[in-house]
Amino acid sequence: MDNQRSISLLQFMADEGLVPSPEEEEKRKSAIQKLKQIVSSWIKKVAWQHRLPKHQIAVTSATILTYGSYGLGVHSSESDIDALCVAPFFATIAEDFFVVLHDMLKRRPEVSEILCVKSAKVPLMRFKFDGISIDLPYAQLKVLYVPENVDILNPFFMRNIDDTSWKSLSGVRANKRILQLVPNIQKFQSMVRCLKLWAKRRGVYGTLLGYLGGVHLAVLAAYVCQRYPDVTLNALIMNFFRTFAYWPWPTPVMLQEGMFLTAIDAIETRSFMPIQLPSTPHQYCHSNITKSTFYRIRTEFFRGHNMTRDLLRPDFIWDDVFEPFPYSKRYSQFVKIYLSTLEQHELGDWVGWVKSRFRGLLGMLEGIQGFCDPNPTEYVEDEKSEPNVVFFWGLQPGKNDLIDIDLVEGEFMKIIGNGYEGSHGKMELSVLLASHLPKNAQVDDGTVKGRKTCWKIIDYDKKRNMVYSQHLPHCLIGHVSPSGEAECLSSSG
Repeated sequence: MDNQRSISLLQFMADEGLVPSPEEEEKRKSAIQKLKQIVSSWIKKVAWQHRLPKHQIAVTSATILTYGSYGLGVHSSESDIDALCVAPFFATIAEDFFVVLHDMLKRRPEVSEILCVKSAKVPLMRFKFDGISIDLPYAQLKVLYVPENVDILNPFFMRNIDDTSWKSLSGVRANKRILQLVPNIQKFQSMVRCLKLWAKRRGVYGTLLGYLGGVHLAVLAAYVCQRYPDVTLNALIMNFFRTFAYWPWPTPVMLQEGMFLTAIDAIETRSFMPIQLPSTPHQYCHSNITKSTFYRIRTEFFRGHNMTRDLLRPDFIWDDVFEPFPYSKRYSQFVKIYLSTLEQHELGDWVGWVKSRFRGLLGMLEGIQGFCDPNPTEYVEDEKSEPNVVFFWGLQPGKNDLIDIDLVEGEFMKIIGNGYEGSHGKMELSVLLASHLPKNAQVDDGTVKGRKTCWKIIDYDKKRNMVYSQHLPHCLIGHVSPSGEAECLSSSG
């Protein structure tokens, strides 16, 4: 039964399209290789502009390192690529990276929609390369020559680097260490792909909304792989749910021979679910988890454990484990968050800014109501003429039957009103009953089995029309641009 479940899980993954095709893989490899060649030419040009001696110009080099889902080998066909530009000491981020390299990339026919995001915690360039979305931060090492596959776990390369470079390198270092620590990389990759789909379907994926991100799931999966090195894929998933359903939070999870941290370290993290990065002692995965989202994640761990623990259960199918969370059946009230802008091209920046401040809104709603479930799915009100994105967050009866939503809106507007550099859009809050949800947000139990879920990032610059399932009229399956190009719901934030 264990082997049969593993085989059926692999078939389920194939049916859901979780593994990119060989053609898609080759396209990504080609894009990274071209990007490396551009960066190699760029660093020679920068060295010449800085008037380095000819012999130093001849030997200097820079490289590209991948991380995130692509670096771990757990990406889907719709995933973007997290790529880090690593360069020698003389190449500055302000001029050489954001000006010289930016201009070189902008002139390339493969590059489109290039944008500099300098105000982020990790400054980066964002663009599309041959149609593939790429995030490119920057790290500067105190060396003249950066090998193509530089070992960034080597302390030699990490000495005396600046804070921005350290932050930029942390993702690459964590990825590399995780892959070193797992006993079977292929099983680990299959496990993470399954867990990401599960978390997205069950509405507990997305760090901006207080849920789990890719790095959280990777460390938790690696921990289980370490503890059970010789079991099947099915057993790994079973042990994942059992392990973390009964985990003594806030005891941190860490990948050092399965040992726990001390209680003092647990207090210092100030997190409901502390998960330590394996490459940097005393540094934890960034987390926005709140009391409400912690409860939701724990509930989903227990649900997964209850559904997978009985190997002899005759009616078991994986579709049940990955069934989307039925928000409209679980909550009687919802907070509606309506975001809009005057121009379509302004919508993406406005929505991204507000989402980055969602934790403040979640905290206010928890303080008033005691519990709030921030559904990550983004909806669109097509009857509105202005470009818009809408969220519906579930509420349970709690401290108050009535919420002064105008007061909450005013306080949240103060939070999002400070520091935004673009044109301010509109943000409106309201409370509505589950029966008043739009049809595309009402999903009944059992009606979504067999529906594939994808999480391509929505292109906010496009005008979109909503598309419903031919078989399930109330089930929104995505959006279509006027040109007919299909787009998927973004459920990850």
